[in-house]
Amino acid sequence: MKDCIFCKIAKRETSAEVIYKDDKFIAFKDVNPKAPIHFLIIPKKHIPSVDHLKNRDKKLIGELFLVAQKIARKQGVAKSGYKLVFNVGKGGGQLINHLHLHLLGGWKTIKERDIPGMP
Repeated sequence: MKDCIFCKIAKRETSAEVIYKDDKFIAFKDVNPKAPIHFLIIPKKHIPSVDHLKNRDKKLIGELFLVAQKIARKQGVAKSGYKLVFNVGKGGGQLINHLHLHLLGGWKTIKERDIPGMP
């Protein structure tokens, strides 16, 4: 896609704060973070959304989750916990029509004793 900002980031035609890259994926900091750690992980292959995945994309999607796991470990949030989120379509909150996985984490952890009613 010529006008896709994420394709331009993947091709390094537009700048982004890249934290991971390999031959199939690139990950970078979200410009409007919703958590202390908020990265977007995208395939370099242009796929508009989860709704556009094909059977042939199964391996790529599996690898996407393993990249997210690797990044979470490297960023130090694997043990404390993190969220992985896909927004699908405009009604689902997707702003850029290029498949991307949000990795969010880094919040202060809640201990059970801090939850009302827990011993």
